[in-house]
Amino acid sequence: MEEPWIASSPEILMGKPVVRGTRISVELILEKLAAGETIEQILESHPALTREAILASLDFASKALRADVVYPLATG
Repeated sequence: MEEPWIASSPEILMGKPVVRGTRISVELILEKLAAGETIEQILESHPALTREAILASLDFASKALRADVVYPLATG
């Protein structure tokens, strides 16, 4: 299935999923959000991004995790 917002190519960031037409990885977007940055702050830092691209990155990541086996972290 073709993703309209997300692309992956071995020539760009070693094949990591990126926002199409940029070198901004889905991973970077997730890291920034996890660190507490808002969507608005990310958009200010990366003018090539759009709100739709950020939301598409989140959607892509959730679908990728759904298809993967997730192991619980040890607590304690």
